[in-house]
Amino acid sequence: MEATYEFVSIRRDGHVAELVLDRPEAHNALSTAMAKEIARATAELAADRGVRAVVLSSASEKAFCVGADLKERNSFTDADLMRQRPHFRAAFGGVLNLPMPTIAAVHGYALGGGFEFALSCDLIVADETAVVGLPEVTVGVIPGGGGTQLLVRRVGYSRAADLIFTGRRVEIAEAERLGLIDRRVPAGEDRKVALELAARIADNSPVGVRNAKRALRYGADVDLAAGLDIEDGAWRATAFSGDRKEGVAAFNEKRKPDWPGE
Repeated sequence: MEATYEFVSIRRDGHVAELVLDRPEAHNALSTAMAKEIARATAELAADRGVRAVVLSSASEKAFCVGADLKERNSFTDADLMRQRPHFRAAFGGVLNLPMPTIAAVHGYALGGGFEFALSCDLIVADETAVVGLPEVTVGVIPGGGGTQLLVRRVGYSRAADLIFTGRRVEIAEAERLGLIDRRVPAGEDRKVALELAARIADNSPVGVRNAKRALRYGADVDLAAGLDIEDGAWRATAFSGDRKEGVAAFNEKRKPDWPGE
């Protein structure tokens, strides 16, 4: 029986799944209930071997996600905040640890936890309306959804420090220049382009793509020799798969591969 959700939705088109942040009346402000659903939804997608790429998008016209729901937190005790913390970590970790490639389709505000969701994806497609940032220090906290770790890996220490210490918002031209996004598209085109990119990825060997992602992620923070060993393990896991046999056969027979995905 397929899971039902209130604050997110999952759409499937062939081998591409779209995880939609669906709390538009609050510009997808992340509440405890929404965090729980994101954790459940990402677990569902991770277990689905038919999904080869995931797009993380928004049902709000004005925002991708504005971060934590500060209205909910306004009445929190310290104990309430600690009870919420595991659910937030599970939500961000659920996106970050999806085994297939992930693409954030960003428009409008992607602030705080919203930008951290985008950073948790492999690629970020953003339209001309996008405004990104990690403003947590302006409200007395720090990024806690992976922002301090993911941003420095994306743009380097000094640029990450500038953005996190000031808490400033960054519009699309600067975001592109700093490398905060990967593809800049016209207003209203973020979801369309992200889905097209996901479909192109999904045409390739699912075993190959998943193992390539594994090598990229695990090899990023080790020395070169260790990284090459990680790559070799991922290569072996792919080279002796059904996908490799089908890919070689399809190339020689001049046809599109029918990937077994095993």
